[in-house]
Amino acid sequence: MAQKLDGKTLAQKIQRKLKEKVLSLQDKMGRAPGLAVIMVGDNPASAAYVRNKELACAKVGIASFGSHFPGDTTEAELEKAIHELNQDERVDGILIQLPLPSHLNAISLLYQIAPEKDVDGLHPVNMGRLLRGEPGLRSCTPAGVMELLREYNLEVKGKNSVVLGRSILVGKPMALMLLEANSTVTIAHSQTKNLTELTRNSDIIVAAIGRAEMITADMVKPGAIVIDVGINRVTTADGGSRLVGDVQFESVQNVAEFITPVPGGVGPMTVAILLQNTVWAYEQKI
Repeated sequence: MAQKLDGKTLAQKIQRKLKEKVLSLQDKMGRAPGLAVIMVGDNPASAAYVRNKELACAKVGIASFGSHFPGDTTEAELEKAIHELNQDERVDGILIQLPLPSHLNAISLLYQIAPEKDVDGLHPVNMGRLLRGEPGLRSCTPAGVMELLREYNLEVKGKNSVVLGRSILVGKPMALMLLEANSTVTIAHSQTKNLTELTRNSDIIVAAIGRAEMITADMVKPGAIVIDVGINRVTTADGGSRLVGDVQFESVQNVAEFITPVPGGVGPMTVAILLQNTVWAYEQKI
């Protein structure tokens, strides 16, 4: 039976350390760190995510500057709001809650955020720093995965890793972070042939494809480390619903040596790294 990598407990540990750091820096800075979250429209899932982030901010002493815009807000109006936040000395981090309504260009808006306030790590400047192995703000979910591996002293160097998914949010930065840690990395995607052969030869599997329970036990090398980034809501037999990952947890835990659960694995780490990035951006102003 695989050991579970407990992201929830590690996230709480990170938040406690951040709270201590914020307390120690506030006198020097004369203010608390600040995070601005921009949300457009009334997507219930997005609203829940924003509330969770604001609650997490409060726990560590980060001031929240939430901006909730109606669903018909124009791109020009959002650009103006972002530019104002870029100039606001109280704000150290700016986050655009995705997805946005279809009439808005998310990529264009993300580019408007000042790189030093891009706590999602998605601006081309920060992606370039990651590519070059330089310090900077890093994409929250992949950085959270790396923290989880370090917490459990799981060696990455020399291991064969496969990242399933090539999104700019998770897949590509995840591959770069594993490469930086001296793993040999393959990125798999919808056009990859012989996927099972590839995953069965991998010491580390990171599943970030958004397909419920796609990774089954026969696709996993015995003793592998399996990181499940997926969050999928599926209907249960009684008509209800539950959250599952991209990995078939019940079967894969009998083959892998380490595995992240869903929920309680990578998800809490994403929020913890968002807070960590905000405090890091705050520190750079000292």
